[in-house]
Amino acid sequence: MQSPVKFALAGFGAWGKFHAQSIAANPEAQLVAITAPSEASRAEAAQLYPQALIFADALEMIAQADFDIIDIATPSHTHREIALAAMQKKKHVLLEKPMAITLDDCKAIVAAAQKHGVRLAVGHELRLSSQWGRIKEIIDAGTIGDPQYVLVELSRKPYRLGASGWRYDQSRVGSWVLEEPIHFFDLARWYLESSGDPVELQAYANSRDPQRPTLFDNFSAMFKYPNGSYAVVSQTLAAFEHHQTVKVSGTKGALWAGWSGALDRTLEPTAFLKVFDGENLENVTLTKQSGEVFELREEIAQCIEMVRTCKNPIATGLDGLWSAGLCLVAEESIRQQKPLPVGEMLKW
Repeated sequence: MQSPVKFALAGFGAWGKFHAQSIAANPEAQLVAITAPSEASRAEAAQLYPQALIFADALEMIAQADFDIIDIATPSHTHREIALAAMQKKKHVLLEKPMAITLDDCKAIVAAAQKHGVRLAVGHELRLSSQWGRIKEIIDAGTIGDPQYVLVELSRKPYRLGASGWRYDQSRVGSWVLEEPIHFFDLARWYLESSGDPVELQAYANSRDPQRPTLFDNFSAMFKYPNGSYAVVSQTLAAFEHHQTVKVSGTKGALWAGWSGALDRTLEPTAFLKVFDGENLENVTLTKQSGEVFELREEIAQCIEMVRTCKNPIATGLDGLWSAGLCLVAEESIRQQKPLPVGEMLKW
């Protein structure tokens, strides 16, 4: 029997606590160290995970703790420093999205993983979903023909503040486009993988609050490919509950999927997936529950395999670079009020 993979966790906020639960619940993993931002959160971490070493500083944890992989679930502006410090010690990295809040930082993280010979997984866990991942399998099987159009849309209640209000501080969050639409850029690009790389993007957005005009409550972007395929990514934070929709049309058929819950992290969502192959309509039975809490468990399991076998994760550093990059191009398109090329900016 193999020894458990040792995880260090940087970040013990609302989502970081879910990471801790997912690691601790996997018998093939061992949570050996945690960085928590406040005295209260460190006390809570020590009580919940008495076997783990508790630190106030992620760099101190990296220097002192014995671990195989670090799971970074800290505010976005801290990702580069923590990831590079871990990679320099030859540690594998699971990095929450966005990888970072600038393209230079994203590229530096990818370069460091290559330089130090470690694996980098980026937290685009929706790819591991029994619902959103099943869509990719249906596309790859040719059921709807060649995909030509993808819509990924979210309607939800406003964001949580985050620890010390970081999610509403643009210097720390980067942008709200980098928060949730980044997942949808990732899915849309993944679904249109057979079309190559996108070449042009245009975006629109607005804010309900004049005190934060560039933190957008409403956001939409369209990006297109050389073969004429295109995708639309859209989000509103000015709504209620949490409702996500995906539609894909191809040269033969189409599919439609939806997910709804009272919250984004609800444990009792409703979900459906309908597939039309040009002749027959099928209601696909989902084999597992879908939702980011469930996908996070799959992500931890994937990282265990990644550490043990050096197998590439389903979302690599380059995938994370593309997803963050599309978000940043979208923001620049909003500023310039025109479509922008994306290929040269994101080439690696």
